[in-house]
Amino acid sequence: MLGKLMDSLDDPKVALGLIAAMNEPLLHARLAAAADTARRPPADVVASTVRGFLDCASDDDWVQLVGIMNRADDPGLAALRAILEKTLPSIGEA
Repeated sequence: MLGKLMDSLDDPKVALGLIAAMNEPLLHARLAAAADTARRPPADVVASTVRGFLDCASDDDWVQLVGIMNRADDPGLAALRAILEKTLPSIGEA
């Protein structure tokens, strides 16, 4: 499932569609701020953030992520939300 998620993030339309599906205004603002700071499109920030998390996640991070996915109606969207919430800087950081 995570492999499909990672592959789908290569398409900017899909990445931005997933972000929109979350309907999380604060997360959208954090993504916009991170993209602005990095001077990169938001879709690129999403893809690189998710890949970076998956490459470097600790055992505890994985256990938490699996738990979140197991409880979710949409595990992929829940995983994406959890990863971005954990890794995107808060507004004013960066």
